Amino acid sequence: MTGAPPEYYMRLRDNGVVVFHINPENRNRRIEMTQIAVINRQGDIKPHGEYVLTEQDQTAIANWQTRRAQTLETRQIDDILRTVDHLNLTASWAQQKASDDDLEKVTDALLMAMHDLRHVLVRKAAQRLPKEDET
Repeated sequence: MTGAPPEYYMRLRDNGVVVFHINPENRNRRIEMTQIAVINRQGDIKPHGEYVLTEQDQTAIANWQTRRAQTLETRQIDDILRTVDHLNLTASWAQQKASDDDLEKVTDALLMAMHDLRHVLVRKAAQRLPKEDET
């Protein structure tokens, strides 16, 4: 590991996050990771065992939650834009390379997904339009 380790480490898991405090200063020069809390999917923080979270612990966890929410939001937009690229590539594939058997396997699923997406996007676009009474 280059440089000093962080003071806290967050391990993602299916139903939340496990929070560890990092102690690099021990006699064996090994990094010790002590679990101090868990964060559930709703963002609730629960201390681990009898551990009492310090204000520093709580601040570090809150800062991580803020950064994590920003990261996930950025990834979500990136994933959507990547989906647009995949749709374009799929159209090109369907037109130029796909066999009849290939198209038979994917057409219904693609059409239903695109129909559902179109329905949602049109409804949301209509909701964003100003009403005639407001203009």
